[in-house]
Amino acid sequence: MEAFINQFGYLAIGALVFLENLFPPIPSEIILPLSGALTIGSQLTLPGVIVASTVGSVAGAFALYGIGRAISRARLVSFFQTRPMRLLGFKANDVERVIDWFDAKGQKTVFLCRFVPGLRSLISVPAGTARMGLTRFTAYTTVGSLLWNAVLCTLGVAAGDAWHLVSEQVAWASDVVKLVIIVALVGGSLWWIFRRAIPAWRLENAEA
Repeated sequence: MEAFINQFGYLAIGALVFLENLFPPIPSEIILPLSGALTIGSQLTLPGVIVASTVGSVAGAFALYGIGRAISRARLVSFFQTRPMRLLGFKANDVERVIDWFDAKGQKTVFLCRFVPGLRSLISVPAGTARMGLTRFTAYTTVGSLLWNAVLCTLGVAAGDAWHLVSEQVAWASDVVKLVIIVALVGGSLWWIFRRAIPAWRLENAEA
């Protein structure tokens, strides 16, 4: 990766961050500190690296936003009305409530999730499905990405040859956040199974 960035400069940084948003083969916790460190003794500059990485972040977010736009509310409602989804305890109005909540209160999560590993990219999909205004989506995504990228790139410059230590510390913090998310998902799934899925399965079989 270092050789790739040294050869193609800002284009490589933007491309790596773009791919990290879609399918993270290399997390930004490694890409950004390394990119910052490579500004030392090269033609790369810290502002240029921050701009290139932010362009890559926003471009990746646009791609996922487009996927979300293709998954319309009507399609989601129709999908959750199918028998397998009913057996899992889902109802069509669940989709309506989630999208309505996102419209009313959840749009700021597009900004906040840019700092949360695992959700940093995925939040763009529900934003597209909820038909979040493109101007607001762009603003929240750009500002959130810019702050995240600026911090990690700057830390990479400060660390220099020890940039990998920054990556390790940020990766450790990211792992903690991911663990909290996983625990929350497991707890939520168990609640859903006992409160929604099992009663729905019993009701479906009773009516069959």
